[in-house]
Amino acid sequence: MNRSLLTVALLATLSLAACERPTVINVPATPVAVPGPAGPPGATGDQGATGSQGASGAQGATGKSGDATTVVVIPPAASAPAN
Repeated sequence: MNRSLLTVALLATLSLAACERPTVINVPATPVAVPGPAGPPGATGDQGATGSQGASGAQGATGKSGDATTVVVIPPAASAPAN
């Protein structure tokens, strides 16, 4: 009886100890790219073609001459300030 109780206690201790071990995960560091020195500049590109001149628009009609009439525009009345 003493041996079986001791065996059960030992197995229980080992099984609980095995379950409580934390898992350690090592995450590798992210590599950082270091740029090198700048290279020589590239060749200059070709000049683009010049666009063509657009056509002139049609001339508008001449308006009527005035007959000495004066138009007076009266501004709307100012509204009362809100309280």
